Amino acid sequence: MSKTAFAGDELFMREALELADAAASAGEVPVGALVVSGGEVVGRGANRPIASGDPTAHAEIVALREAARRLDGYRLTGATLYCTLEPCAMCAGALVTARVARLVFGTRDLRFGAVRSKFRIADSDLLNHRLEITEGVLAEECVRRLQAFFHVRRRRGGLPELDD
Repeated sequence: MSKTAFAGDELFMREALELADAAASAGEVPVGALVVSGGEVVGRGANRPIASGDPTAHAEIVALREAARRLDGYRLTGATLYCTLEPCAMCAGALVTARVARLVFGTRDLRFGAVRSKFRIADSDLLNHRLEITEGVLAEECVRRLQAFFHVRRRRGGLPELDD
């Protein structure tokens, strides 16, 4: 189910955009994510699979891991994850497994998105947990960062890790 944005969504998405900028500065695809519980940020993540040599180090996974450590549990019931880009299948599955209540994302990922673009993992009737989903929050700003990042990469000849 897709819902409309809440008043605080833009504020939290702006913080996720700052994390995306940090990822881009480090040479990673500019994706940022936050986990918010009880109105407080409990997890932050910026894409870092290249720097960490870890294919699972997507912004969402990094944020979920920090939130789970901080809240001392693997269930993040009642939490909201904010992400600048639609989660992939791995990240969408992690959101379901963690029992995150709500997902807010900026823009769709037409190649790998598993929440709306390619699959509907996060709110599938086939699974035992479904997230409330809000998409399009600060979409233009999210898209602009991705376009700028890949424009620079194409001009420089790209990175093999990003070309598949």
